[in-house]
Amino acid sequence: MSKYYGMLAAAGAFVLWGVLPAYWKLLQDVPAYEILCHRMVWSLLLTLGLVYFYGRQIVFRKAVRERKNLITFTVTSLLLAVNWLLYIWAVNAGFIVEASLGYFINPLISVLFGMIFFRERMRPAQWVALLLAAFGVLYLTFYYGQFPWIAIVLAVTFAVYGLLHKKNKLAPLDGLCLETGVVFIPALLFLAGLEVRQGGSFWHIGLSGSLLLAGSGIITTVPLLLFGYAAQKIPLSSLGLLQYLAPSINLVLGVFVYGEDFSRARMVGFLFIWLALGLYMAENIFRRLRQEKKIL
Repeated sequence: MSKYYGMLAAAGAFVLWGVLPAYWKLLQDVPAYEILCHRMVWSLLLTLGLVYFYGRQIVFRKAVRERKNLITFTVTSLLLAVNWLLYIWAVNAGFIVEASLGYFINPLISVLFGMIFFRERMRPAQWVALLLAAFGVLYLTFYYGQFPWIAIVLAVTFAVYGLLHKKNKLAPLDGLCLETGVVFIPALLFLAGLEVRQGGSFWHIGLSGSLLLAGSGIITTVPLLLFGYAAQKIPLSSLGLLQYLAPSINLVLGVFVYGEDFSRARMVGFLFIWLALGLYMAENIFRRLRQEKKIL
């Protein structure tokens, strides 16, 4: 049952991440680095409030005192910072489709990490799905005609982030609170400095804009908590392949809502990736139905 909830949590996280560009587009007049700092500050306030609400203060304090946790979550916080900053910039600079390519590549790296670090075995249908996805990614990379640095940096940073969470057993809420706590002070000082120099956006872009900046804590925390829970409950290979949900939604938004280029040649590459996702999901459903029949 925990694996089932893990799959639901993963799907929920990736759907929320899929629609995230629409949120950042509402803040496109705010510099990406300032949005990043607001995400860090408001996320810590929210997660810290949840830690106290659920009575996890003692557990959290114990986690903070462990040197291993401090090292791990300092690294994951820096990975998140790089990933968030680049993604926000890419969305508001008109590169949603290219950013989506990064999250199509990312699951391939996650699957590879699962095989290398956790000895996870792939079933035949999963191998076929992985090969189809790899072919689609290679086709898209070749189509670009240049090194897709946005996509590669996004893919690698988030894949390593997922790997570190998989290897750490700290509860998702405690981990996220520790992660955001590491970068809270620098982010808060930076925002304070902007306000002193009257270069900040908070309260200067209207009530709705300020609320959106504050709401970045919610839109950041919820999917990360779901992802952190899923990373500990399901195989990394499953987590990796389910991540195709987010970039697929990103792609739809980029092309049909924000009018980014999506030529026929690019469509071919994406079709291979969608076929891989469909095969993977169908194989999982079929296997689960067979198991239920055996139980009955």
